[in-house]
Amino acid sequence: MDKQLEDLQDELALAQRKAEEHLDGWKRAKADYLNLKKDNEKFQTEIIQFANAGLIARLLPVFDNYKLALAHVPEDQKKAEWVSGFFHIKKQFEDFLKNLGIEEIKTLGQNFNPEFHEAAAHEEKEGFEPDAIFEEVKAGYLLQGKVIVPAKVKVAK
Repeated sequence: MDKQLEDLQDELALAQRKAEEHLDGWKRAKADYLNLKKDNEKFQTEIIQFANAGLIARLLPVFDNYKLALAHVPEDQKKAEWVSGFFHIKKQFEDFLKNLGIEEIKTLGQNFNPEFHEAAAHEEKEGFEPDAIFEEVKAGYLLQGKVIVPAKVKVAK
């Protein structure tokens, strides 16, 4: 009887060890699955963002030209109602880009940074420290903090 009880206890201990092994394996598999699912969701979000980047890259030159046109509105007409409508459209476009995670790269008065800026010229410029940006030639843009279009700038020597 003691032998039979001992055998049963050994079988129970073996079954408990196997159950623990299976449970640990299941927990690891579940954690791996959740990590894979999270990585997959992040990857899909990035794909959508950067698929949109292609469309956005085509829209940005239009927006730049629109801003350039608004910069040439004569001073005496800037308060006209029809001109304020154009500035309102510009604001809507800026809000649209912001909602997509796009922001303009800061340029004027900033120090030149090759990660964000492309130097169109290096010139002597009074009142500016060396490597300071004194003029923006073309706007640059970030998508979720990553450069999609570098800003073209003029840099002081």
